[in-house]
Amino acid sequence: MSRACFLSRSVSQGEHIMVNEPDFTESKVGKTDFTLEVSIIIPVYREAEGITAVVERVGQVMDGLDRNYEIIVVDDGSDDETAKKAKEAGARVISHPYNIGNGAAIKTGIREAHGETLVMLDGDGQHAPEDIPRLLEKMDAYDMAVGARTGDSETSFHRTMANRIYNWFATYMCKRRIEDLTSGFRAVKAEIARQFVSLLPNTFSYPTTLTMAVVRSGYSLAYVPIKTTRRVGKSKIKLIRDGSRFFLIIIKIATLFSPMRVFLPVSTTMFLVGISYGLFKIFVLRGRYGPTSAMLMTVAVVVFMVGLVSEQVAQLRFDRVEPHADRTEFQKSSGE
Repeated sequence: MSRACFLSRSVSQGEHIMVNEPDFTESKVGKTDFTLEVSIIIPVYREAEGITAVVERVGQVMDGLDRNYEIIVVDDGSDDETAKKAKEAGARVISHPYNIGNGAAIKTGIREAHGETLVMLDGDGQHAPEDIPRLLEKMDAYDMAVGARTGDSETSFHRTMANRIYNWFATYMCKRRIEDLTSGFRAVKAEIARQFVSLLPNTFSYPTTLTMAVVRSGYSLAYVPIKTTRRVGKSKIKLIRDGSRFFLIIIKIATLFSPMRVFLPVSTTMFLVGISYGLFKIFVLRGRYGPTSAMLMTVAVVVFMVGLVSEQVAQLRFDRVEPHADRTEFQKSSGE
């Protein structure tokens, strides 16, 4: 099955945007309407050196599957020939006028994709397109499948250790094991990705946000072991800057979907410190209980109450669901 063909139309100032034009002659036998099943989204920024090979490998892998697909390369304001080479390799290219961020490129790809399933992978060559079929196999039973980097992946020591810390923290927040929080290689149902697109940051933290949002919303998640290689070119992720941002994103998503996982430990810690300090002053220092202990315990109660209110507000997000089919049928039968 070859990919859907595309048509280029001109816009102002000579810019070109690749527009999807399905080839109805390539639709599967027995189908009257063309259905685009998979959209592969590749965010890039100054990846002229390796983007051609990535797009060609993705095309070769997808041609071996019995699925209709498109390859979308989102160029995040590159000042080299990244967009040109991606287009020559056969991808549908969407260009940002300037560098906004890796997450912004992913959000553009999600909004512009036509496939029922979205596959996201980096354009620097570290993800093997040959693993795409393994991710797609999981999509029959799961809402999202993520490529989890194994121990023999070619990553630096400090990044491996940082990922382990992120995974441990996210596991606590999500109440389930998170094997690879920051992996950008994943497949997800398009309707779910669009549900959370407004939450995704414009930076490299989008995998963190998407993973935690999917898990905390009750959608199913599967992990597929993958081996990554060294990227082509220089990494654009900075350990201190992006590392601290990942932690802030984890806390942000946790407070958005499960506030008590953040507020309860803080409240409990403050209360125990307050009462312990007070008892220490009474029985060890032979003094009075003191205002400091009382203040800590009072603030602990306030934090706990704020957490309860936040939990109720978060619950409102889950109440906005479509009625189930059986409920709809019951309402019709009862004349409602």
